[in-house]
Amino acid sequence: MNAKQKMRHILDTLAEMFPDAHCELHHSNPFELTIAVLLSAQCTDETVNKVTVNLFQKYKRPEDYLAVPLEELEQDIRRIGLFRSKASNIQKLCRILIDKYEGEVPSRHEQLTELPGVGRKTANVVVSNAFGVPAIAVDTHVERVSKRLGVAKLDDTVLEVEKKLMKLVPREEWTITHHRLIFFGRYHCKAQNPQCPICPLLDLCKEGKQRMKSGGQTKTKIKAAKPKKANEG
Repeated sequence: MNAKQKMRHILDTLAEMFPDAHCELHHSNPFELTIAVLLSAQCTDETVNKVTVNLFQKYKRPEDYLAVPLEELEQDIRRIGLFRSKASNIQKLCRILIDKYEGEVPSRHEQLTELPGVGRKTANVVVSNAFGVPAIAVDTHVERVSKRLGVAKLDDTVLEVEKKLMKLVPREEWTITHHRLIFFGRYHCKAQNPQCPICPLLDLCKEGKQRMKSGGQTKTKIKAAKPKKANEG
């Protein structure tokens, strides 16, 4: 089985496991999604959603975030990790959106990455989910799963992982593959206690085989964990 055949097998397996994989950050427009993804750095989607349920009621436009003192915005997102720097970036981002893009989130990747607090991963999430442009955003789950399954090398950078996935995955499947890899990593191939005994991709995972060989997992669950239902927004 060559690299592309192996990837096809992985994609088909993930499709069976998580046919409804989607963005779990609640949002109703590109602006809210951009803010949510910015907040999600080093923070779980679950925590972000708990904060944005009130945040998005209070702040609906870039102007709203600039109408309050920085300290007030900091308090509104205090439950989020790195809340001070994120609050500062949000206000700087909103100022640029108003001054340069008439208050709208730009749809081009290179424009998004020029915004404060928006890196390559955030830009990929926004262009793919908000504007329908195929992209593969590599977060901790995607990176971990890609390396465990041998799609990427253990010492590959995040960018190298992204490039390898883009090469092996058909372009029209980039976005859904991003979501399915996240679901697989979040609910099945977890960082700690991955469900190796029932993993349909165990034959491709050196780490999983070693875990099983060494008896690292002795309890076999009957079925894979299912993700909690979450509104896409």
